[in-house]
Amino acid sequence: MQRTILHSDLNNFYASVECLYNPDLRNKPVAVCGDAEARHGIVLAKNQYAKAVGVKTGDAIWQAKQKCPGLVTVSADFRKYLRFSRLARAIYADYTDQIESFGIDECWLDVSGSVHLFGNGVTIADDIRRRMRDELGVTASVGVSWNKIFAKLGSDMKKPDATTVITEDNYRETVWSLPVGELLYVGRSTRRKLENRAIFTIGDLAKREVNDLGLLLGVWGETLWSFANGLDSAPVRLTGEESLIKSVGNSTTAARDLLNIEDVKMIIYVLVESVAARLRKHGLKCMTVAISVRDKDLLSFERQGKLSGPTFVSNDIAQKALELFASNYRWNNSIRSLGVRGADLVTADRHVQLDLFDRDKTEAEELERTVDTLRRRFGHYSVQRCAMLLDRQLTGFNPKDDHVIHPISFFR
Repeated sequence: MQRTILHSDLNNFYASVECLYNPDLRNKPVAVCGDAEARHGIVLAKNQYAKAVGVKTGDAIWQAKQKCPGLVTVSADFRKYLRFSRLARAIYADYTDQIESFGIDECWLDVSGSVHLFGNGVTIADDIRRRMRDELGVTASVGVSWNKIFAKLGSDMKKPDATTVITEDNYRETVWSLPVGELLYVGRSTRRKLENRAIFTIGDLAKREVNDLGLLLGVWGETLWSFANGLDSAPVRLTGEESLIKSVGNSTTAARDLLNIEDVKMIIYVLVESVAARLRKHGLKCMTVAISVRDKDLLSFERQGKLSGPTFVSNDIAQKALELFASNYRWNNSIRSLGVRGADLVTADRHVQLDLFDRDKTEAEELERTVDTLRRRFGHYSVQRCAMLLDRQLTGFNPKDDHVIHPISFFR
């Protein structure tokens, strides 16, 4: 039986919710923005009026206001958005129990088992869009296809409030003419590599020899080739089905640009303490440390390296993170943001061969657990490294408790 997969994307979600709460904004250009004072002052979402004059997600607030002098900016309120996200999922649950989130405002639905009850995929998609308008006051674009990748492409093709169908009969005409950057997970760097090989459209990618793409992009090239040819067979997860934790990380945009290694050390230690505390909380240790670096021109890279053994000790993770940074960054620009992640996770209580000459390992673990206890009782800032006091502008944040809502990986 061929699958029927929907991808529902709530249009201009944050901005649409804000306009619901304040009807006076409905006929004005509106942008939902981050906190400018914390250097998160970018456009997170915009309504159709703002979009029509060129305001884009990711624009700095000042750039957006240059494009649209009458732009109304609203601070993000994630409590509202989470509430509407849950209400939308309740609507989806009337049609299937296979609902997989891809961020706060997007979901895949596998309605293959429901078509005999509610009609075909197009009928269900149109019904969902109607209910979003009538019951929630927001609009949705829905893609209908036989796989998740093309369903996602369909929801992006027509906005707002539209249903797009991509079938095995029409996908070559519908999809292959699109720019290759429209394909899920073809980012800026990958797109440049493909365009350097004269691969400009999804069709160009689909028609290339898969071995050539493997030489260019490794296993990732084969994956993208299968996406372009409609060979994605990934299932839509059941509601409530959770995947195993693959990594634990935190990142931050610094309160000011980082100018030297001392600035970097302070941020890394703040992030690492959060990562290590979360690992301990979940009973895990990491065997690999990864860092992400973005400079003031928004150019970024990631690097990772193996540890000598599994750990949840912040010093071990920080030393590896700093080693990776020192060997990969040349200070051509100051740094805007940093991230640290622990990966290749193992359970903390597994049997590990101890080093005869490393007697401090167990003591370090006990010390970190003691710090956890003190912070639970007396607050996060009750125990701090001396270095954290050198520049409170940089280090005065708690990444463990400051949550940011991120899109969810297709491969999680």
